[in-house]
Amino acid sequence: MNRIYLNELFDYYKLLLTPKEVNIFIDYYEEDLSLQEIADNLNISKSAVGKTLKTVENKLLNYEEKLQLKKKNRQINELLYQKVDSNLLEKINEII
Repeated sequence: MNRIYLNELFDYYKLLLTPKEVNIFIDYYEEDLSLQEIADNLNISKSAVGKTLKTVENKLLNYEEKLQLKKKNRQINELLYQKVDSNLLEKINEII
């Protein structure tokens, strides 16, 4: 899975994750700790860390599939960089 894409999704949806999921995601994707280092820090198994990361990845992808916040944000930004015309507000409202 693309680390950059997951980090972008994390920025949108982290409030929908549990504190434990957030901490493990940050440790792995932002702090670049190994699964074993995270497991040792949290006193859990390496496989539990891996399973949690997979769960978080799936949640982030599912949230984006359902809510499409990242996609909508990209679309709005693309519209804002186009020449402003009378239809701009209408297009933004359609996306939102």
